[in-house]
Amino acid sequence: MSGTKTELSSVETRHPSFVFSLNGVETKIQTASSRRLVDLLRTDLDLPGTKIGCEIGRCGACMVLIDGKPSNSCLTMAYQCEGKDVETIEGMNGESLDPVQKLFLEEGALQCGYCTPGMVMSLKGLLKEKEKPTYEEMKESISGNICRCTGYGGINRVLRKLSEG
Repeated sequence: MSGTKTELSSVETRHPSFVFSLNGVETKIQTASSRRLVDLLRTDLDLPGTKIGCEIGRCGACMVLIDGKPSNSCLTMAYQCEGKDVETIEGMNGESLDPVQKLFLEEGALQCGYCTPGMVMSLKGLLKEKEKPTYEEMKESISGNICRCTGYGGINRVLRKLSEG
């Protein structure tokens, strides 16, 4: 997504319009109110970093930040984003890696990588809320994120380093 404004309309124009900030860009969409945020992000807005896992809010693969707080985008409807600030893993694309992303790489805290964006977003949400969270607070913040392949060793090293630094 480039520029400062994005507009997206579905083929059918009977649907209401919603305006929200997506990764710092004002975004206007026209879609069914019952459309899930995860589907808008992945399909309509071509932001595949937000993953679809369990589709019932238990795995954390679809985690995004809404007004700075971690939210399962598979449980969030389009109308709930009206006037909100939505941040996805793609919103962290800067000139260098975010410190949390960098630690995940350095500590080998990913294997297939499917859960990683959701874990990073959950941790970023906590770090926005609290400058120096403890290891236990960080562990709690990712308790809604499931990793099926790393064994959590690398993920725990990331949490320890973040809590020490």
